[in-house]
Amino acid sequence: MRGERGTDLPNVLTVAGSDSGGGAGIQADLKTMLALGTHGMSVLTAVTAQNSLGVQGAWELPVEAVRAQYRSVVDDIGVQAVKTGMLSSAELVETVAELIAGTDAPAVVDPVGVSKHGDALLAASALDSVRTKLLPVATVATPNLDEVAQLTGVRVETETDLRRAAAAVLEYGPRWVLIKGGHLAGDAVDLLTDGGEEHWLRAPRLDNRHTHGTGCTLASAVACGLAQGQPVPEAVAAAKEYVTGAIRAGFALGGGIGPVDHGWALRRDTA
Repeated sequence: MRGERGTDLPNVLTVAGSDSGGGAGIQADLKTMLALGTHGMSVLTAVTAQNSLGVQGAWELPVEAVRAQYRSVVDDIGVQAVKTGMLSSAELVETVAELIAGTDAPAVVDPVGVSKHGDALLAASALDSVRTKLLPVATVATPNLDEVAQLTGVRVETETDLRRAAAAVLEYGPRWVLIKGGHLAGDAVDLLTDGGEEHWLRAPRLDNRHTHGTGCTLASAVACGLAQGQPVPEAVAAAKEYVTGAIRAGFALGGGIGPVDHGWALRRDTA
Protein backbone atom coordinates (compact mmCIF):
# COMPACT_ATOMS: atom_id res chain seq x y z
CA MET A 1 0.00 0.00 0.00
CA ARG A 2 1.06 3.61 -0.52
CA GLY A 3 0.08 6.75 1.36
CA GLU A 4 -3.40 8.22 0.77
CA ARG A 5 -1.99 11.66 -0.08
CA GLY A 6 -0.61 10.42 -3.37
CA THR A 7 2.97 9.84 -2.32
CA ASP A 8 4.69 7.08 -4.21
CA LEU A 9 7.49 6.60 -1.67
CA PRO A 10 8.20 2.89 -1.26
CA ASN A 11 7.84 1.54 2.28
CA VAL A 12 10.92 -0.17 3.72
CA LEU A 13 10.83 -2.03 7.04
CA THR A 14 13.85 -2.59 9.27
CA VAL A 15 13.77 -5.35 11.89
CA ALA A 16 16.74 -4.61 14.12
CA GLY A 17 18.09 -3.36 17.44
CA SER A 18 18.34 0.20 18.70
CA ASP A 19 21.71 1.96 18.91
CA SER A 20 21.38 4.68 21.53
CA GLY A 21 24.37 6.49 20.00
CA GLY A 22 22.53 6.83 16.70
CA GLY A 23 25.28 5.46 14.45
CA ALA A 24 24.07 1.93 13.70
CA GLY A 25 20.99 -0.25 14.13
CA ILE A 26 17.47 1.08 13.72
CA GLN A 27 18.69 4.66 13.80
CA ALA A 28 21.15 4.15 10.93
CA ASP A 29 18.55 2.24 8.96
CA LEU A 30 15.90 4.96 9.21
CA LYS A 31 18.38 7.71 8.33
CA THR A 32 19.48 5.75 5.27
CA MET A 33 15.89 5.15 4.18
CA LEU A 34 15.09 8.86 4.46
CA ALA A 35 18.24 9.85 2.57
CA LEU A 36 17.45 7.43 -0.27
CA GLY A 37 13.87 8.51 -0.87
CA THR A 38 11.86 5.83 0.89
CA HIS A 39 9.55 5.73 3.91
CA GLY A 40 11.32 3.89 6.71
CA MET A 41 9.44 1.84 9.31
CA SER A 42 10.79 -0.20 12.20
CA VAL A 43 10.38 -3.32 14.28
CA LEU A 44 12.55 -3.05 17.38
CA THR A 45 14.18 -6.33 18.46
CA ALA A 46 16.48 -5.12 21.23
CA VAL A 47 17.55 -2.04 23.12
CA THR A 48 21.26 -1.41 23.56
CA ALA A 49 23.19 1.02 25.71
CA GLN A 50 25.78 1.95 23.13
CA ASN A 51 28.13 4.81 22.31
CA SER A 52 31.31 5.47 20.35
CA LEU A 53 33.30 3.29 22.77
CA GLY A 54 31.21 0.12 22.59
CA VAL A 55 28.10 -1.66 23.84
CA GLN A 56 27.56 -1.40 27.58
CA GLY A 57 24.34 -3.43 27.71
CA ALA A 58 21.67 -5.10 25.56
CA TRP A 59 18.11 -6.11 26.35
CA GLU A 60 16.14 -8.29 23.95
CA LEU A 61 12.46 -7.58 23.40
CA PRO A 62 9.92 -10.40 23.83
CA VAL A 63 9.06 -12.36 20.71
CA GLU A 64 5.41 -11.33 21.09
CA ALA A 65 6.42 -7.66 20.93
CA VAL A 66 8.47 -8.23 17.79
CA ARG A 67 5.68 -10.16 16.09
CA ALA A 68 3.07 -7.54 17.05
CA GLN A 69 5.17 -4.69 15.65
CA TYR A 70 5.74 -6.54 12.39
CA ARG A 71 2.09 -7.49 11.88
CA SER A 72 0.94 -3.98 12.81
CA VAL A 73 3.06 -2.40 10.09
CA VAL A 74 2.80 -5.01 7.35
CA ASP A 75 -0.93 -5.69 7.66
CA ASP A 76 -1.95 -2.02 7.58
CA ILE A 77 0.73 -0.11 5.67
CA GLY A 78 2.43 -2.80 3.60
CA VAL A 79 6.09 -3.05 2.66
CA GLN A 80 8.10 -3.10 -0.55
CA ALA A 81 11.25 -4.44 1.15
CA VAL A 82 12.37 -5.76 4.55
CA LYS A 83 15.84 -5.50 6.09
CA THR A 84 16.99 -7.43 9.16
CA GLY A 85 19.78 -6.57 11.55
CA MET A 86 20.38 -7.55 15.18
CA LEU A 87 18.44 -10.69 16.09
CA SER A 88 20.16 -11.90 19.22
CA SER A 89 18.44 -15.23 20.00
CA ALA A 90 17.37 -18.35 18.14
CA GLU A 91 13.75 -17.68 19.03
CA LEU A 92 13.88 -14.18 17.55
CA VAL A 93 15.68 -15.38 14.42
CA GLU A 94 13.10 -18.10 13.80
CA THR A 95 10.16 -15.77 14.45
CA VAL A 96 11.45 -13.11 12.06
CA ALA A 97 12.28 -15.72 9.41
CA GLU A 98 8.71 -17.02 9.60
CA LEU A 99 7.30 -13.49 9.28
CA ILE A 100 9.48 -12.71 6.26
CA ALA A 101 8.55 -15.98 4.59
CA GLY A 102 4.92 -14.89 4.73
CA THR A 103 5.59 -11.41 3.31
CA ASP A 104 5.56 -10.77 -0.43
CA ALA A 105 8.58 -8.45 -0.53
CA PRO A 106 12.34 -8.84 -1.04
CA ALA A 107 14.38 -9.28 2.15
CA VAL A 108 17.93 -8.14 2.87
CA VAL A 109 19.51 -10.10 5.71
CA ASP A 110 22.47 -8.57 7.51
CA PRO A 111 23.52 -11.47 9.80
CA VAL A 112 24.86 -9.23 12.56
CA GLY A 113 27.27 -11.14 14.77
CA VAL A 114 29.48 -8.57 16.47
CA SER A 115 29.54 -4.80 16.80
CA LYS A 116 32.21 -2.54 15.31
CA HIS A 117 33.87 -2.64 18.73
CA GLY A 118 33.92 -6.45 18.93
CA ASP A 119 30.91 -6.86 21.22
CA ALA A 120 28.90 -10.05 20.59
CA LEU A 121 25.37 -9.30 19.34
CA LEU A 122 24.28 -12.84 18.42
CA ALA A 123 24.10 -15.78 20.81
CA ALA A 124 26.12 -18.80 19.70
CA SER A 125 22.95 -20.88 20.04
CA ALA A 126 21.29 -18.72 17.37
CA LEU A 127 23.84 -19.41 14.64
CA ASP A 128 22.14 -22.57 13.44
CA SER A 129 18.80 -20.75 13.22
CA VAL A 130 20.41 -18.07 11.07
CA ARG A 131 21.80 -20.76 8.76
CA THR A 132 18.68 -22.91 8.49
CA LYS A 133 15.80 -20.42 8.91
CA LEU A 134 16.87 -16.86 8.11
CA LEU A 135 19.33 -17.19 5.22
CA PRO A 136 16.90 -19.33 3.16
CA VAL A 137 14.36 -16.47 3.08
CA ALA A 138 16.91 -13.81 2.10
CA THR A 139 16.85 -12.15 -1.29
CA VAL A 140 20.31 -10.78 -0.47
CA ALA A 141 22.52 -11.73 2.49
CA THR A 142 25.27 -9.23 3.40
CA PRO A 143 27.81 -10.83 5.77
CA ASN A 144 31.19 -9.32 6.52
CA LEU A 145 34.25 -11.53 6.79
CA ASP A 146 33.87 -12.15 10.53
CA GLU A 147 30.24 -13.18 10.00
CA VAL A 148 31.23 -15.47 7.12
CA ALA A 149 33.69 -17.21 9.44
CA GLN A 150 31.04 -17.44 12.17
CA LEU A 151 28.45 -18.96 9.85
CA THR A 152 30.56 -21.17 7.58
CA GLY A 153 34.01 -21.58 9.08
CA VAL A 154 35.55 -20.13 5.91
CA ARG A 155 38.28 -17.60 6.68
CA VAL A 156 39.00 -15.05 3.97
CA GLU A 157 42.61 -13.92 3.66
CA THR A 158 42.71 -12.69 0.06
CA GLU A 159 40.34 -11.54 -2.68
CA THR A 160 40.34 -14.99 -4.25
CA ASP A 161 38.89 -16.40 -1.02
CA LEU A 162 35.77 -14.28 -1.50
CA ARG A 163 34.45 -16.76 -4.06
CA ARG A 164 34.84 -19.63 -1.62
CA ALA A 165 33.12 -17.61 1.09
CA ALA A 166 30.21 -16.74 -1.21
CA ALA A 167 29.73 -20.36 -2.22
CA ALA A 168 29.66 -21.43 1.42
CA VAL A 169 26.97 -18.86 2.32
CA LEU A 170 24.89 -19.66 -0.78
CA GLU A 171 24.72 -23.27 0.42
CA TYR A 172 22.28 -22.05 3.07
CA GLY A 173 19.81 -20.77 0.49
CA PRO A 174 19.86 -16.99 -0.01
CA ARG A 175 19.18 -15.97 -3.63
CA TRP A 176 22.18 -13.62 -3.65
CA VAL A 177 25.08 -13.05 -1.30
CA LEU A 178 27.18 -9.91 -0.94
CA ILE A 179 30.47 -10.77 0.75
CA LYS A 180 31.85 -7.55 2.19
CA GLY A 181 35.63 -7.54 1.89
CA GLY A 182 36.24 -4.28 3.69
CA HIS A 183 38.47 -5.97 6.28
CA LEU A 184 40.99 -7.02 3.62
CA ALA A 185 44.04 -4.92 2.79
CA GLY A 186 43.94 -2.63 -0.23
CA ASP A 187 40.79 -1.35 -1.89
CA ALA A 188 37.40 -2.05 -0.33
CA VAL A 189 36.31 -4.98 -2.51
CA ASP A 190 32.93 -6.75 -2.25
CA LEU A 191 31.66 -9.74 -4.21
CA LEU A 192 27.99 -10.06 -5.17
CA THR A 193 26.92 -13.38 -6.66
CA ASP A 194 23.97 -15.70 -7.03
CA GLY A 195 26.23 -18.64 -7.82
CA GLY A 196 26.01 -17.93 -11.54
CA GLU A 197 26.85 -14.32 -12.29
CA GLU A 198 29.44 -12.34 -10.35
CA HIS A 199 29.70 -8.63 -9.70
CA TRP A 200 32.88 -7.22 -8.15
CA LEU A 201 32.44 -3.86 -6.47
CA ARG A 202 35.50 -1.77 -5.71
CA ALA A 203 36.01 1.50 -3.92
CA PRO A 204 39.17 3.18 -2.69
CA ARG A 205 40.01 2.59 0.97
CA LEU A 206 39.35 5.85 2.77
CA ASP A 207 41.54 7.22 5.51
CA ASN A 208 38.73 7.69 8.03
CA ARG A 209 38.36 5.63 11.20
CA HIS A 210 34.79 6.82 11.80
CA THR A 211 32.94 3.92 10.21
CA HIS A 212 30.37 2.91 12.83
CA GLY A 213 27.19 1.69 11.15
CA THR A 214 28.60 0.74 7.75
CA GLY A 215 27.00 -2.72 7.67
CA CYS A 216 23.56 -1.53 8.74
CA THR A 217 23.75 1.36 6.31
CA LEU A 218 24.76 -0.78 3.34
CA ALA A 219 22.04 -3.40 3.93
CA SER A 220 19.40 -0.70 4.34
CA ALA A 221 20.55 1.02 1.16
CA VAL A 222 20.23 -2.27 -0.74
CA ALA A 223 16.70 -2.69 0.64
CA CYS A 224 15.82 0.83 -0.54
CA GLY A 225 16.97 0.01 -4.07
CA LEU A 226 14.96 -3.22 -4.13
CA ALA A 227 11.88 -1.40 -2.82
CA GLN A 228 12.24 1.06 -5.70
CA GLY A 229 12.18 -1.83 -8.17
CA GLN A 230 15.87 -2.04 -9.00
CA PRO A 231 17.38 -5.43 -9.88
CA VAL A 232 19.70 -6.81 -7.21
CA PRO A 233 23.00 -5.91 -8.96
CA GLU A 234 21.84 -2.33 -9.57
CA ALA A 235 20.55 -1.94 -6.01
CA VAL A 236 23.82 -3.23 -4.55
CA ALA A 237 25.98 -1.02 -6.78
CA ALA A 238 23.99 2.07 -5.79
CA ALA A 239 24.20 1.08 -2.13
CA LYS A 240 27.97 0.68 -2.38
CA GLU A 241 28.27 4.17 -3.84
CA TYR A 242 26.08 5.63 -1.09
CA VAL A 243 27.93 3.94 1.77
CA THR A 244 31.33 4.91 0.32
CA GLY A 245 30.23 8.54 0.42
CA ALA A 246 28.92 8.09 3.96
CA ILE A 247 32.26 6.65 5.10
CA ARG A 248 34.14 9.48 3.41
CA ALA A 249 32.01 11.98 5.35
CA GLY A 250 32.09 10.06 8.64
CA PHE A 251 32.78 12.22 11.68
CA ALA A 252 34.13 12.08 15.22
CA LEU A 253 31.52 11.54 17.92
CA GLY A 254 32.39 10.92 21.56
CA GLY A 255 35.74 9.43 22.47
CA GLY A 256 35.84 6.42 20.15
CA ILE A 257 34.71 5.40 16.67
CA GLY A 258 32.28 7.88 15.17
CA PRO A 259 29.48 7.12 12.70
CA VAL A 260 29.28 7.32 8.96
CA ASP A 261 27.38 10.37 7.72
CA HIS A 262 23.98 9.24 6.43
CA GLY A 263 23.04 12.71 5.21
CA TRP A 264 26.08 13.39 3.03
CA ALA A 265 24.22 13.06 -0.27
CA LEU A 266 21.35 15.27 0.87
CA ARG A 267 23.74 18.10 1.65
CA ARG A 268 25.57 17.57 -1.62
CA ASP A 269 22.32 17.71 -3.57
CA THR A 270 21.18 20.94 -1.91
CA ALA A 271 24.55 22.71 -2.00
